[in-house]
Amino acid sequence: MTEVIAVFDIGKTNKKILLFDNNFKVVYQHEEKFPVVEDEDGFECDDIDLITTWISETLAEIATNEKYDLVGVNFSTYGASLMFLDDQGKQLTPVYNYLKEIPAEISETLFAEYGGKDEFCRKTASPALGLLLNSGIQILWLKQEKAETFSKAKSILHFPQYLSYSLTHKITSEPTSIGCHTFMWDFDQMKYHQWLGDKGTALPEPITNDQVFPVTVADRELSVGVGIHDSSASLAPYLKASADKFILVSTGTWCINMNPYNTEPLTAAQLEQDCLCFLTPNKQQVKSSRLFMGHFHEVWAEKLAKHFNVAGDSFKTVKLNDALLSSLTEKYSASVYFPAGKESFEEGLEKADLNIFANYEEAYTKLMIDLSDLCVQAIKLVIPVNDETEILYISGGFARNPIFIHLLKVNFPDKKVLISEIDNSSALGAAMVIADVFSDADVSKLDLGLIE
Repeated sequence: MTEVIAVFDIGKTNKKILLFDNNFKVVYQHEEKFPVVEDEDGFECDDIDLITTWISETLAEIATNEKYDLVGVNFSTYGASLMFLDDQGKQLTPVYNYLKEIPAEISETLFAEYGGKDEFCRKTASPALGLLLNSGIQILWLKQEKAETFSKAKSILHFPQYLSYSLTHKITSEPTSIGCHTFMWDFDQMKYHQWLGDKGTALPEPITNDQVFPVTVADRELSVGVGIHDSSASLAPYLKASADKFILVSTGTWCINMNPYNTEPLTAAQLEQDCLCFLTPNKQQVKSSRLFMGHFHEVWAEKLAKHFNVAGDSFKTVKLNDALLSSLTEKYSASVYFPAGKESFEEGLEKADLNIFANYEEAYTKLMIDLSDLCVQAIKLVIPVNDETEILYISGGFARNPIFIHLLKVNFPDKKVLISEIDNSSALGAAMVIADVFSDADVSKLDLGLIE
C-alpha cells in the first residue's frame, strides 16, 4: 500500500481531490464541478452541504481502498469567505460569494473609526477591495444587515478551516487565511486588529499550518490539517525546497508576485498600486503585488484574432523573434495597448489602432511587450531597497510564453529566471505543510520542475 495525503483543492469553478505519496508525486486526481445555489438574497454561492458531503464520501472511499494507506488530509481553498456557527457548531449562513455587493458605508465607517482609509489599509496590509473581498467586512455586514442571524453566531471560521472543522469539529484559525486582505490582521503588531475586540468579535488565536488533529474515517485513524489559503499554499513548495532567496511570479488570470524576503512595511503608495501582504504558515510577511494579466491577455488575444482573422489560440504558435522585438521596441516607445498603464485597459480596447501592425505576429508580440512591461513594474513593487533575492521563479500559464520569459530575463539581468513546472501548486503546498504525518518523507528533495 502507498502512504498518501489527500488534499481537497477547492476553487470557485473546480473542486479537486488529489492524493500525494511521500515523494509528493500525485498518484490520483479527480475533478468535480458542482452546481451553485443561491443565498437568502438570491446571489449565487457554492453549495457547502454538497461539498462537505462529497468530501466525507470521497474520504471513506479512499480509506477503504486497498491501494492506498491514507495517513493525512488537508484543504486548500479560495479566500475571502467566512462561515458563521451557532453555539451547537451548526452553520448559520451559506459561504457567501465574495463578489456580493454590500453597502459602502460599512467599510467607510470602519476606516473613519481607526485612523482613516489609508492608515487602516496600510496597517492591515489590505487594499480596500469592495464587495465582500475583505472578509472582515463580512462580520460587520452580517451584524448590520442580518442582526438576528449574527446574534446567534458564536464561532467564525474562514473557508479552509470550516472544511477542516467538518471532520475535526475543532474551531481554529491559521495565518494564511487571516493575513490575506481581510482587514483583520495588524501587520505592525502582528496580531488581530483592535477593531475586532472593540466590536466584541473574539476569534481563535492562529495556529501554525502544520498542526493536525486525529480523526477516524471508515475505522482508519487519520491526521487532519487545519487548511490553508490557496495563494499562500502555492508559495509553500518553494519555501520548503529552495535554498536561495526568491520571488515567485505566479501567473494565471491574476499574476501574483510574492516576495517572502521583503520585510519593509507596506506603504500607502504601494496599496494604491494593488500591493498587499500575505502571511506564510509561520506568520512571515510576504510582500505581494497583483496584475490582472491573464484577463488582459485573454481579452486582447480574442480581439487580435478577430481583427486578423486567425484562430483564437494562434498566440500559442508565436515564437520569440529577437529582430522583431528590437524593431517594435524601437518603433513604439510607448504602450499601444495600455496607453496610461494598467488602469487604461478599457481605453486601449476602445482606441488602439491595430492597423499599424502588418500582421498578427507583430500585433501579438507588441501585446506581450506591453503586458511584460506592466508585469515588470508590478514585480519591482515587491523588491526592497536592500534586495537579497537571487531567483525569479515563474509558474503558471505565462511560464510557457517564450516572449514573456525572455523579456523578464532582459529586465532582471541580476536574477536567475527559472520556469517552474509544478502542477497543482496549491494542493501540493497543502500536502507539504502536514508532511510530518508521513512515516518517511523528505521535503528537501522536492522536484520544483525547474527549467532555465
